[in-house]
Amino acid sequence: MAGSPASGPYDVLVLGEVLVEIHAGSPLRAAADGTAARISYSGDALNAAAAAAAAGARTALLAVVGEDELSVPLLRRAAELGVDVSHVRRAPHPNGAYLLCSDTEGEREFVYWRTRSAGSTLSPAHVETWRDLLNGAGALITGGIAGALSASSRAAVLDAARTVHAAGGHVTYDPNFRPRLTGRAEARSLLAAVAPLTGLLKTSCPADALALVDTADPRTAAARYRALGARAVAVTAGSGPLLLDEGARASHHPVPANPDPVDATGAGDCFTGTVTARLALGDPLPEAVAHGVAAASLSVSGCGGTGRVPAFAQTAALAATLAPPTPLPPRPPLPPAASPPGSSPAAPRREADR
Repeated sequence: MAGSPASGPYDVLVLGEVLVEIHAGSPLRAAADGTAARISYSGDALNAAAAAAAAGARTALLAVVGEDELSVPLLRRAAELGVDVSHVRRAPHPNGAYLLCSDTEGEREFVYWRTRSAGSTLSPAHVETWRDLLNGAGALITGGIAGALSASSRAAVLDAARTVHAAGGHVTYDPNFRPRLTGRAEARSLLAAVAPLTGLLKTSCPADALALVDTADPRTAAARYRALGARAVAVTAGSGPLLLDEGARASHHPVPANPDPVDATGAGDCFTGTVTARLALGDPLPEAVAHGVAAASLSVSGCGGTGRVPAFAQTAALAATLAPPTPLPPRPPLPPAASPPGSSPAAPRREADR
């Protein structure tokens, strides 16, 4: 049963933050007294976990949630999405929350409330209670958002990734740089520590790439991430082709257009969860990526991070219609990074953290 304890190893574990999502009915700068709003549940960890479960993986969420009234419907929603929440821990802190307005292109405005949230209390002590799960898991998904919430959360991300890597499991990491959560130097330091542990590093360009590896060119960004130790890198560029760099070969993967877009929130997490699930279930990386871009495209028809989590039959049907990836010529010599950490401003994202 969804949400019940599992009797054996998981295909995918997702370590990170879950959030209460408040979806405004108007652009935030136009919000006025009486503006309608809708409550749902999201956060990069929940979004990715839901996608992994939908893609057929036995999936569990490793997170800390609050003891407030919203924790009950939050965990209920995760279980409804097929995610095992029996290992989620509680803390006497409020759940983190964010306010947003729908946007089809990913240029969303966010207002976050995270200070002293339950999610920020994630620590190596929690990881210790999950050690056996991590040692037996097929794959782990984690990211830079969890690593930026607090010093203890950062340590937990590193500890979990090292545990899964040492046990022979796959690690997927998304740096997901948030300039109002962390500085560039801190994000780069965590990236440098995690990259050598990853089987797949999923990132965005230009936002993450400009901030973390000083380039707006996806091919150069992928090369720089691989130089840090990542085995393979997937670089998303909105509706543009996805770049997959496996070292010996690189290719562009078509991203299917969604004819009925509603909200791009969580599309990248949907990609990450789907790809990791399919890898854990035995798909080769290019096939897993095709499923990932298909699932992400379908997810844009929903409102919010978990507004639409496509069934795998729908994902597979769309993936089957995609043109094959386009091989890229050998990469030219890697140009040096333009500047040291923190010496130039990152591409801003319009969000505020409280």
